[in-house]
Amino acid sequence: MQNMRIILAMAASYFLFAILLNSVGTVILQAINTFGVTKAQAASLEGFKDIPIAIVSFLVASFIPRIGYKIALLGALSLVIIMCLITPAAGSFWALKALFAAVGCSFAIVKVSVYALIGQVTDSAKSHSSLLNTIEGVFMVGVLSGYWVFAAFLSEDVSSNNWLNVYFLLAGLSILTLLLVSSAKIEKPQLSENHSPKNDFIDMLRLTYQPLVLVFVISAFLYVLIEQGVGTWLPTFNNQVLNLPVDVSVQLSSIFAASLALGRLLAGQILKKVDWYVFLNVCLVGMAALVILTLPMTKNLPNEPVTSIFNAPLAAYLMPLIGLLMAPIYPVINSIMLSSLEKHRHAAMTGLIVVFSALGGTTGSLITGFVFEYMSGQHAFYMSLIPMGVITLTLFLFKKRAQQVACSSAV
Repeated sequence: MQNMRIILAMAASYFLFAILLNSVGTVILQAINTFGVTKAQAASLEGFKDIPIAIVSFLVASFIPRIGYKIALLGALSLVIIMCLITPAAGSFWALKALFAAVGCSFAIVKVSVYALIGQVTDSAKSHSSLLNTIEGVFMVGVLSGYWVFAAFLSEDVSSNNWLNVYFLLAGLSILTLLLVSSAKIEKPQLSENHSPKNDFIDMLRLTYQPLVLVFVISAFLYVLIEQGVGTWLPTFNNQVLNLPVDVSVQLSSIFAASLALGRLLAGQILKKVDWYVFLNVCLVGMAALVILTLPMTKNLPNEPVTSIFNAPLAAYLMPLIGLLMAPIYPVINSIMLSSLEKHRHAAMTGLIVVFSALGGTTGSLITGFVFEYMSGQHAFYMSLIPMGVITLTLFLFKKRAQQVACSSAV
């Protein structure tokens, strides 16, 4: 029961931040329409979100166990509550930048805490992988919910900023999550006397010298580059390439989140019978095939007006399905990496995971936004084929290094 309360607190925190973080695609589209900013300027919101994630993760990941995961979670949630209340009152583009910066800082703390707590409440590699996939699955359900939550606040008047009232609702959800975390019995981890903030930070840096970790962070960086590049710009792609109304564009983008959630839930069952390396390579080939087959369908579309999700072109349904295939990659490599380390190093490793994931997300969104602005939406999404090919190589190297570590541990 005690562990269940902790798991519920972790799941609720992840659900909340899934809505906040992945609303950036919808907010980019609304910022372009409401505040008249360019695509390149709107793309900077991804940087305001991800750069703080990277910086905070790098600086405080090794320090969080010293103050305790519960205090860290409560502090992060408190900051989000404050910014969700300020943003609709300010009603400006700078307020959105400040909001995403605060959300980024808070999520860095939440993710390090949650990943470390998963190691505490599980006692085997299999249970660790199962719970990690479940928590990531909850995250994707939050992403899916976020599209519909934001769509409910959109209006036909694209210049109106009334949609910012959604943040009052999210402030309320943040308060409920804070109360749940407060009620969970999350104990402060016991650290040995030779642990110091300086030694813990150096220990995190030393992890990067391990070949397995180096190959892993490259894989994680490239995966998030693809996911954020597609996910962040999908609403704008639907609106400006497929000529869909704003609300329909956002609603259909939820298929991407639903695909990610379903893909991770199915992967948990498939991986019980199929080798992870074979499975992930099949997923990568499927992703590339879907991009190559779908994007030509986005040209020369009929001029018939689209009034709902039910008369949208086929491409609007096919493109988001890439999430079904990419979904298993991130949780699987995370679990394999964390399971190969001692539990006391999980917080430090999670710090590196968050840093390189954040950098990958920012890079992916900026590149996609730049190509979208100066070439076309089709070219922007075709660019995802390049990191897919590189991931195929890094997964091969990751598998070899993981096998070497497993053999040396057995000896």
